[in-house]
Amino acid sequence: MNVEELVRDSLREQADEPMPVQPGFADRVLTARRRRRTRTLASVAAATAAVVAVAVAVPLLDSGKDDVRLASEMNPSDIIAHPDQTPPRDLIAAGNVALASYYTWSTVKQTDDRGTAVRTYWLLDQKTGKYVKTTKWSYIAVAPGMRTAAVLEKDLPAQRIGLLDLLTGEVERWIPVGRGVAGVEFSPDGSKLVATTYSTNPDLRYRADYDSDGDGKKNDWMPQFGQSGRTGFYVIDVESGEGSWSEVTYNSQDLNVRQDFAFSRDGKLVYSGLTTAPHMQYYDFEGNEVPKPANEEYVHWFNDAGLSPDGKLVAGGYAGDNKQSASELLDPYTGKRVTKVRGQQLLAWVDDKRLIAWDIPPGSNEFHNRLVLVTIGSDKVVPLSGFRKGNDGAAGRWTPIFAER
Repeated sequence: MNVEELVRDSLREQADEPMPVQPGFADRVLTARRRRRTRTLASVAAATAAVVAVAVAVPLLDSGKDDVRLASEMNPSDIIAHPDQTPPRDLIAAGNVALASYYTWSTVKQTDDRGTAVRTYWLLDQKTGKYVKTTKWSYIAVAPGMRTAAVLEKDLPAQRIGLLDLLTGEVERWIPVGRGVAGVEFSPDGSKLVATTYSTNPDLRYRADYDSDGDGKKNDWMPQFGQSGRTGFYVIDVESGEGSWSEVTYNSQDLNVRQDFAFSRDGKLVYSGLTTAPHMQYYDFEGNEVPKPANEEYVHWFNDAGLSPDGKLVAGGYAGDNKQSASELLDPYTGKRVTKVRGQQLLAWVDDKRLIAWDIPPGSNEFHNRLVLVTIGSDKVVPLSGFRKGNDGAAGRWTPIFAER
C-alpha cells in the first residue's frame, strides 16, 4: 500500500468511527507515551507524517471540531532556536527536548526584615507556541509530552496539587494532600508525582547584614540556612490521584532550606540532595534510605543534565578556563572524566551526543550566558536563546525548565 492509499484509508476509517469520547488526563498520559515511542519507529515515520498532516487539516466529521495538535509537535524541526530572544518569546527545542517553561525570582517584602522569594513563570501556550506569563502559581512542573503541568497555589505549603491543561490553560482537576506541599516533580514516564512536604514556606527570606552575593549591597534577602522545615514526601499516582506520605528526617544543617525530592532515572526511587557528603540520599517509596543505584553513583543534584539517555555518561561540573567554557562528562560507575564538552553548565541531554547548556563567550563573565546546543567531540555551539544579563531577575536572569515534547 502506498502513502496515498494509506492516507485515503485512514481518513475513511476516521469518518466511519463514532464520535470520540472526550479524553481524560490518563488517556493523555498514555497518548504522550505512545507518541514518544512512535518517534523511534523510523521505518514508518514518512507514512505516519503524511497521515497526520492530512488529518489535522480536516475537521472531525462527527464532532465538528478541529483536531488540535500541540504547538510543541507542530514544528518537527530538529532545532528550533531564537538567538535574538532573551527571555524567549517563542518555542525553543532541540531533538525531543523543549523549553517548557522558565521563571524569574523576586522578593516580596512582608516586614522590614522578612520577605518571600516569589517565582514568576512563563509557560508554553500549546495553542500559540509562545511563552505566556502567569503569576497564579508558586511552583510549576511540566510532564513529559508537555500537555499537563502540576501546579501549586501561591500560599506555601499548599494543601492541593493542580493538574493544569497546557492546551486550554485550565486546571483539569485537583489532588488534595493532607500535609502541606511546596515542591512537585513528575517521574520520567509522567505516571507519578513526588511532592515534597514542608512545615513552613521554604521560600521565606530574611535580611542579611552582610554582602551575601558580592554585588556590593548589604542587607540582602537570604534564607535561614540550617532551618529547613522539610518533613517528607508523597508519591502520587497521576491517573488515580492516590498516594502515600513518607516521613523523612535529616539533620537540617545538611539541607538547604528548600531541598525538594526528585525521582531516580528509572523512576523506582526518589532522592534528595545534601549540602555535605555524600551529597545525595536515595529512598524507596516508603521513605526508607537505600543505596544509590550503581549508574547514579556520580550523579549530583545540582548538575541538571544527569545521566545520558544510553546511561554511558553523567554530567559533571565546570572544567573550563579563561579561553573557553567547558564541563566534564564522567564515567557513571567510576566517576573518572571521559571527556569535556563546551558549556558553562549542562542542563539537559538531547540525545547520547548532544546537550543543552548555558555557555559564555570567551572573555565574558559568568552572568553573560545563553542557551546553546553542544555536541560531544566538537567545539561548535548552536545558539538557542539570547544572552542573559545581570545577576538578578530584574536584570534579565531567567531559569529554564525542560521537558520531553
